[in-house]
Amino acid sequence: MKLIGTLVPILASSSLAAAQRDPTGLKDCGFARYYPVEYTCYDGDFLCPIIDGKATLRCGPDCYDPVVYSCADDRLVQGPSNTTITTQSASNSSPDNGSSTQCSSGPRILQISDPPYENYFYSNCNSATQVVVTSPLPDSNLIVIGPRLIFAWPAGNSGICAFFAPENGVNGTLSIALQNSSIGNPLRAVYEDGSGNDNPVVGVEGVIRFNSSAILTVPILGSVRTIRDFTEGPSLLQPIVQDANNFSEQDDGVIISRLWLDNVTTSTLSFSPQGNATVTVDDRTLHFTSGLYRFSASYNYPQLEQLSQQNVLNDEAQGLIQQNPTDTEALSFLSYSEKLLAGAWRFLTYFGRDSMISALLLEPILSQGNGSATEAVIGAVLERVNRTDGSACHEETIGDYATYLNLQANITSTAPQWDYKMIDTDLFLPVLMKQYFVDSATGAGRRQAFLANNAGTINPDNSGLTWGQLAEINAELVMSHAAPFAQSPTRDNLLRLKEDQIVGQWRDSSYGLGGGRVPYDVNTALVPAALRSIASLSRASNGTIFPSHPTWSTLADQYAQVWEDSSPRLFEITVSAPEAITRIESFTASSTFYTGPANTANITSPITYHALALDGNNNLSTVEVMHTDDCFRHFLLNTTNQAQLTSFMNQTANLILRPFPAGLLTPVGMVVANPALASPAAAPVLYANFTNAAYHGTVVWSWQLTMMARGLERQLGRCAPSPSSSSSSAPDFCNEESVLSTVKRAYDALWDVIDRNRQYLSSEVWSFTYSDTDGFVYTPLGNLPPPPGVGGSTESNVRQLWSLAFLAVRRNEGEGFR
Repeated sequence: MKLIGTLVPILASSSLAAAQRDPTGLKDCGFARYYPVEYTCYDGDFLCPIIDGKATLRCGPDCYDPVVYSCADDRLVQGPSNTTITTQSASNSSPDNGSSTQCSSGPRILQISDPPYENYFYSNCNSATQVVVTSPLPDSNLIVIGPRLIFAWPAGNSGICAFFAPENGVNGTLSIALQNSSIGNPLRAVYEDGSGNDNPVVGVEGVIRFNSSAILTVPILGSVRTIRDFTEGPSLLQPIVQDANNFSEQDDGVIISRLWLDNVTTSTLSFSPQGNATVTVDDRTLHFTSGLYRFSASYNYPQLEQLSQQNVLNDEAQGLIQQNPTDTEALSFLSYSEKLLAGAWRFLTYFGRDSMISALLLEPILSQGNGSATEAVIGAVLERVNRTDGSACHEETIGDYATYLNLQANITSTAPQWDYKMIDTDLFLPVLMKQYFVDSATGAGRRQAFLANNAGTINPDNSGLTWGQLAEINAELVMSHAAPFAQSPTRDNLLRLKEDQIVGQWRDSSYGLGGGRVPYDVNTALVPAALRSIASLSRASNGTIFPSHPTWSTLADQYAQVWEDSSPRLFEITVSAPEAITRIESFTASSTFYTGPANTANITSPITYHALALDGNNNLSTVEVMHTDDCFRHFLLNTTNQAQLTSFMNQTANLILRPFPAGLLTPVGMVVANPALASPAAAPVLYANFTNAAYHGTVVWSWQLTMMARGLERQLGRCAPSPSSSSSSAPDFCNEESVLSTVKRAYDALWDVIDRNRQYLSSEVWSFTYSDTDGFVYTPLGNLPPPPGVGGSTESNVRQLWSLAFLAVRRNEGEGFR
């Protein structure tokens, strides 16, 4: 008897009966619970009923009686098998019986809808997988959005991508979607034991539906980086990668496989038709009729050790697992014992800046201690520090893409490559170390043992050093970079991007800084914050962290004071009210993406703000763009120059309170950049660089909302006396009612827009479209065509590590914040 289609009602009636009985003896199978006398659990998430005391077996998506049917290649065959079947098919499916290939607990499954993208996350003890199904909507931009199936694996930053097209050639007519199994889950695990010392084969399988005939036009097997190069660049593929794809037919299905450049790892994607569907291969192109197809995506690469939801959160935050299971599961998917990953699917690997900012924002809920998420972040950064100069690694290149880059340099090696081009990543390391090893009692107790760890496990170049020694080498870099400005605070002594780079901080796209060479956030916030942290670490450890530099406990603070007080004025821009109105109205009249009002009615006094950067494109002395990077100074520093602080608090608050395009706030969020105040000479290039389709343009980044909200909260918190202080120690702005009330109104306005957009907060970045009838409308960034000069549109990650920080940051309803 073929039980697909009849299994769900059986389960439903059993669940009702179970609810009326003693739950003792119930076991978990995926999201379902079952009595072992009534069901058998296969693969940790698939139930087959026991009928008349006899277990039915699994065959692909079906359950069957072996007396009537047998199973071949995950499909039912009339007539019993000649052997007793206890495990199923090439995926090594087997009951949850505790064998070596099985997990002690069921898989963790998460589905997140972000049309036109459907995201599925599947994790068990063997591997973790993200599947992204893209299917155009009726209103999709078909130049940008097409049918696509992606499998992404954190281990090795690996992936498989299949691009589809309608066989009739009419874009927008082909729809693809995963189909749920008979117990409601669209995916199940693939696991095959490795022979000898080989790695096991891991992955996922499921069923996909094509609503019409389709062709698989481009398969990419190997690295997520290779997929990104194709989707975000000029759509080029390297022959050394693509020519290795092998196409074969097996029974009535098709298998695409590729041996990696390491000559060890193989990625495999297969399709097997169901029912009347058919698939054929013609000159390396797959042709599908409409219908259902069982797919399997797998590879054999060493896997990472994932941190569970319980392990990634501290004891006080365990309740979040029930309160917000989606985001805590996403946080777990991005968290591993060796490192935390930046985002899914495009950044499933180590990014130093991203993980450190995330740890800073998530501190109230993130686990601490040996084996914790916090120590995974700090350890990952220290392990990858460049021992020759102290630079912290921005991004690692691993897996198949690392082998490819090595071959381009005439090196036959699978060794990772480390990217040290960013200048901000160096500065976050001492800040995070101070937060953990000084501010946290747990971290203070772990300081000595943690920093004594020997380096070189991940980066062999650091063998022979400890993490503590690498921390000191990094701090030496910070101190040497800070010294010239501390001794002579001039524009020439500010920190600049590296000479051969066009990026160097978080706005790391081609035009993210408008061509600027001297970034605002680095110089006005990150350098002094790093210096304060070095001084604090030196004092708290009595010189044991930086043993070669006993003077840093005071010298670093002296440097920091100069940077705090003297750097902002070099970025300051003031525009008279009449000129500001003229500029904003000019922007509104010429904008290619905004046709709404200029919102200049409340501009009655000069506008002061800080340039995004200095020395920009087209020989611009300053990059005249309003922005959100004030948040770094609010979040990381407690400055003491009272006149400067009062002005700065007022400036930030007004940037938030003025509605776009006069300021930063829109109904869909606070945009991270706004060129509306650009002077006539700068306007043409800045308008072009900062559109609603640019990755770091007039768009909304979730973590910037978080840091601004938390930063304003910290500054307002200074107005309330603590047990160790008095009201007289509060900053001056706390006693200037007009400024204080403006800051409080800005804090409320920001949180109001955050609360209205909660459904988007966990994604990486989003944009908007504007119309006279609908006003501002949330729009995924990847739905918009790329701005001129950019190779391809930039797709947002549905879950980004630092975008999960709202798990830890909430509106403060206290009296001092209203």
